[in-house]
Amino acid sequence: MNIITIENIYKSYSEKKLLEDVSLGINEGEKIGVLGINGTGKSTLLKIIAEVETYDSGKITKARNANIEYLPQNPDFDGDLTVLEQVFKGTSPVMKLISEYEYTLEKLSRNSEDNNLQTKLLNLNQQMDTMNAWQLESEAKSILTKLGISNFDDKVEYLSGGQKKRIALASSLINPCDLLILDEPTNHMDNDTIIWLEEYLNNRKGSLIMITHDRYFLDRVVNKIIEVDGGSLYSYLGNYTKFLELKQEREESLIASERKRKSIFRKELEWIRRGARARSTKQKARIDRFEQLKEDKFEINDNNIDVFTSSARLGKKVIEINNISKSFGSKKILSDFEYTISKGDRIGIIGDNGCGKSTLINMIVGNIQPDSGNIDIGTTVKVGYFSQENEHMDDNLRVIEYIKEQAEGMYTADNKYISASTMLERFLFTKDAQWSLISKLSGGEKRRLYLLRVLMKSPNVLILDEPTNDLDIQTLTILEEYLDGFDGSVITVSHDRYFLDRVVNKILSFKGDSTIEHYVGNYSNYKDFCSQKEEAVVKEVVEKKDKKSYKKKDTRLKFTFKEQKEYEEIDGVIEKLESDISDIDESINGCGSDFEKLQKLTKQKEELESVLEEKMDRWEYLNDLAERIENQ
Repeated sequence: MNIITIENIYKSYSEKKLLEDVSLGINEGEKIGVLGINGTGKSTLLKIIAEVETYDSGKITKARNANIEYLPQNPDFDGDLTVLEQVFKGTSPVMKLISEYEYTLEKLSRNSEDNNLQTKLLNLNQQMDTMNAWQLESEAKSILTKLGISNFDDKVEYLSGGQKKRIALASSLINPCDLLILDEPTNHMDNDTIIWLEEYLNNRKGSLIMITHDRYFLDRVVNKIIEVDGGSLYSYLGNYTKFLELKQEREESLIASERKRKSIFRKELEWIRRGARARSTKQKARIDRFEQLKEDKFEINDNNIDVFTSSARLGKKVIEINNISKSFGSKKILSDFEYTISKGDRIGIIGDNGCGKSTLINMIVGNIQPDSGNIDIGTTVKVGYFSQENEHMDDNLRVIEYIKEQAEGMYTADNKYISASTMLERFLFTKDAQWSLISKLSGGEKRRLYLLRVLMKSPNVLILDEPTNDLDIQTLTILEEYLDGFDGSVITVSHDRYFLDRVVNKILSFKGDSTIEHYVGNYSNYKDFCSQKEEAVVKEVVEKKDKKSYKKKDTRLKFTFKEQKEYEEIDGVIEKLESDISDIDESINGCGSDFEKLQKLTKQKEELESVLEEKMDRWEYLNDLAERIENQ
């Protein structure tokens, strides 16, 4: 079933053309990843599909009763709401009902004699049962917990930007919809949370379209890639790896077509220069074809260009971290941490949000002082620091002026001079774009420009704090190629598993209790090591347990007397509980406005449901045991 179709959509901002007569259909079950250089219109495309952005011309057709849920890159929040209220605010009727129920219950707790409130609560309770709203509330809390949010009554205004984004994501995930639209859902998430989200989206029914620069995430979740390039959309069936293969084939085909066009163009040009005159219909047609050949140019965007690296000489001593400790109030971040960073080290720093990764980075660059200990920086060290937040940019400067403020150019390792303009081209800023005002750039384009300014400093130690946030995949690829030829040391905080695997050779893993694990290898090597370590621990525990419980007598499985009796009776017990719960439901529906009776019955129902849940677990265990006894 087709959920939504956009046809011949055109969208521009002032003189900047973003989308030109693009068409796209999204069908049931499709999981689409949207790729493209920052500033080409990816987020605009999602906003148009979500119907929160207008378009200049074209047509959108949506299936009748199709529900669309949209997570923007920068969601709006009401600071006065609690976490749970924010999740439910302004979403589906079910969630509005939950919010109204909780609000009414709170008012009734302040005025328990209000008959109108009692009647309203009773009606709401019946609606909640009918619409399965209790389960939705439970699921919302479960999702929030998985996303690292456990205090459901906290005010939104006191939460960090990353926490707010995860609350908005929870709201999008909990609301049933036919099409889920996500703009950068993995930004500011730790690796474990990203892995959970992968599994959730893989198991989720319904269609999905999203922007993400996490290449492993794309590989494991999507079954179709849409690339936004030069105002057009290019569609590729498959995940990210398949996209790379198909894109290479498309570009090779375009290059071959362009070569053929140029060959024909040369022959036609020779014919024209020999003095052809449009004396006949045949000659006129040939001249017309020549004019058409001049116009039919293919734009071949070759982003796989060499990225020249340049760095100052780096001595033997780089950075020595000597027994540093750091706390914020009662929260201990680091305790007597000692580590030596040597020339050629490529260190990836990982860990949950808020565990102190950026704090360590800021102590190394001198923005924060340790409570004790010291950090000794080598005399030849020249640090290039790419922070999570862009340094101040003068919006009135032009792109090339901003880069030239840092350097007019740079020398490569083989003493070749590369101008600022050439480096800008290598970082995907065309000659025309280099003269654009910074104020005209998108957020992602500003991040790319800021990264280039850091590299133009010719540092020999690069410190990158979450470099993959807000950078498109093409820019990440260019950065990775730059680091391939970089002769200095690299320290990076990142949750991007692909980037860590591609770049680093050592891991510092923050464990959240002021301890840090050291490991030699990339991220996947580290995760394999952790898995093997966990398996070894489990094996050791099982072996000890087996030795302790070993007996020479018959070890064949069998019921105890008590289990045998319970197994024979449990079906009847469960049937009786289900019948009692059904009777209570009928009593609840018939108790009218008797609020006290409603409360009593509701409590009895909850107690019986709890017992039933325990008995169902016990039934599953006993039946499994009976099957194993029978088959041994």
